[in-house]
Amino acid sequence: MSADDSGSARPLAWLPIRPEEIDGLPGALDYAYWNGEPDYPTDPARCAFYVPPYVTSGDIGVRPLSAMTGLRVVQTLTAGVDNILPAVPSLPSGTLLCNARGLHDTSTAELALTLVLAALRDIPGFVRAQDAGEWAQGFRPALADKNVLIVGYGSIGSAIEDRLVPFECARVVRVARSPRETPRGPVHPVTALPELLPDADVVIIATPLTPDTRGLVGTGFLAAMKDGALLVNIARGAIVDTGALLAELESGRLRAALDVTDPEPLPAGHPLWSAPGALITPHVGGPSSAFLPRAERLLRDQLARFALDAPLQNVVVTAP
Repeated sequence: MSADDSGSARPLAWLPIRPEEIDGLPGALDYAYWNGEPDYPTDPARCAFYVPPYVTSGDIGVRPLSAMTGLRVVQTLTAGVDNILPAVPSLPSGTLLCNARGLHDTSTAELALTLVLAALRDIPGFVRAQDAGEWAQGFRPALADKNVLIVGYGSIGSAIEDRLVPFECARVVRVARSPRETPRGPVHPVTALPELLPDADVVIIATPLTPDTRGLVGTGFLAAMKDGALLVNIARGAIVDTGALLAELESGRLRAALDVTDPEPLPAGHPLWSAPGALITPHVGGPSSAFLPRAERLLRDQLARFALDAPLQNVVVTAP
């Protein structure tokens, strides 16, 4: 049911997808559609369950939070919540911040594999040759027999490994904040990176952006990578020190395939655009045809839990 400001006693959810387009939403709630437009659909103070617009940059989703005095849940449609976290201390006490763990696994892992293959097999070079009408044959490296290091082994990192399995990699090595054992082998701690990086032909960054991971891929990290290695970042741009990466790319020692950059959006004329060995996509790991059905499933499940006062999934933090 669409909401207005007529005084309904039902809790109100703001959604960035039109509620009439999502089958199976619980009838015990009111709904309003807001996807970042200048005007709000209702008084923000009525909103109890807020799903920010799905955007990859900017503060659009944060804008109404200060007026949401009745808020109980913020449910992002992103796996990372770094843009919302600074606002948490000012939210009503007890408000839950939930992320979209699992929502983007399929699409982001697919793009990670695409970037690896495109960079290794020099697809950008073939496109440029096609534009010039040139038949540019030559030897290109394959993913087969390569050592791949995944830094950040959550649900997206695991989904990336799922897609690497058929490609006959020599070895897939996993790194995360918390070491553990998995059916596929050990997950190493971040402190092991200095020993692991020199053996990796491909390094895929899939870790969340946190105070600990900001700038993680800096001068020392990059210097430890072997000559000719490929860095792939499908996480957040600020995890990589752009200046340090540019120095390695311009020397020709490393290559990079980046779906995220720092700064982002990458401005026209920035040296990353023309850096040798760089392949750049404009933060498109999540937005694909795989997004909407998975977003709708997540919202149906979380809103049903909320309506029943049941525990929510993917709680990241609770407002003090």
